[in-house]
Amino acid sequence: MKNLRMPALALMGAALLVTGVAQSASAHSSQPAPLRALADRADIRIGTAVNMTALADDTTYRRTTAREFSSVTAENVMKWESVEPQRGTYDWSQADALVRFARDHGQAVRGHTLLWHNQLPGWLTTGVADGSIGAAELRGILHDHITTEVKHFKGKIYQWDVVNEVFNDDGTLRNSIWLQQLGPSYIADAFRWAHAADPKAKLFLNDYNVEGINAKSTAYYELASRLRAEGVPVQGFGIQGHLGIQYGFPGDVSDNLARFAGLGMQTAFTEVDVRMVLPVDAEKLATQATYFRGLLDACLSTRSCTSFTVWGYTDKYSWVPGVFAGQGAATLMDEDFVTKPAYAAVREGLAAGR
Repeated sequence: MKNLRMPALALMGAALLVTGVAQSASAHSSQPAPLRALADRADIRIGTAVNMTALADDTTYRRTTAREFSSVTAENVMKWESVEPQRGTYDWSQADALVRFARDHGQAVRGHTLLWHNQLPGWLTTGVADGSIGAAELRGILHDHITTEVKHFKGKIYQWDVVNEVFNDDGTLRNSIWLQQLGPSYIADAFRWAHAADPKAKLFLNDYNVEGINAKSTAYYELASRLRAEGVPVQGFGIQGHLGIQYGFPGDVSDNLARFAGLGMQTAFTEVDVRMVLPVDAEKLATQATYFRGLLDACLSTRSCTSFTVWGYTDKYSWVPGVFAGQGAATLMDEDFVTKPAYAAVREGLAAGR
């Protein structure tokens, strides 16, 4: 999740707003079925990132997460700094709690994320920076991390974000410690190691600003094409979907999904939210609804798109205000769990099906 700007492309037409989308509903009492029931009929999983503190402390959050979603993603607790805070000392407690919650409520789990340049444990970044961890040792550490984590959750994760945010917006590889120390081969290695640890999990590339066809998404398309031709088990492409209504909607999302489907890959929207410059007003909420619906419709129109995950569903726990000053209201529900037009738009889209 970064400082995201979408290209100023044509805004999705007002036709995406269905009758009643502009009306907020409270507590879902008037809704005949939760989102997950409609998603099941549409043959897609509807997911959310889960804040584990909220899950433990907020009964409304816990109840709503269970009711509305058929897939959950760990917002933070499967990231490297969380699972191995000290070298060789693993803490799976919070991640295991999410897996248990999902099992108890009939939900699938997306794993996020095995390899990223952010939220790395301090012992790792310090060791690389001061030279006490060299390239050969770093490669071994990465192999052990991926193998250990994927084996720990073997059979419990249906999709893994294996390699996260490895390209810049211009399509060049990000100059991370992984590229600096290991060269570009680390990407293929990560997929091979993850596949060896759990051959049944689907393995994804994942990034932001790749909704439409642009330099960054094309770099991923070319990377995936090359790796798959070499037999590397790159099986999915994850589009995060962090949008802002002030930047316009990417109009070629369906074409982008189609080209990855043409490679024989699954696709998924993995972290969708749509922020706005505050304060909130009815027009902004209506525009936000068209953005959510636009991404969902692109997914539903592409058979290879298997899941649609929002990055949190209530503004009460959204990451957006803490990162983008003066922006927020990015999710399907407000801070009191009252649904917005965006919720109604997603609901109508799922009801329409594929």
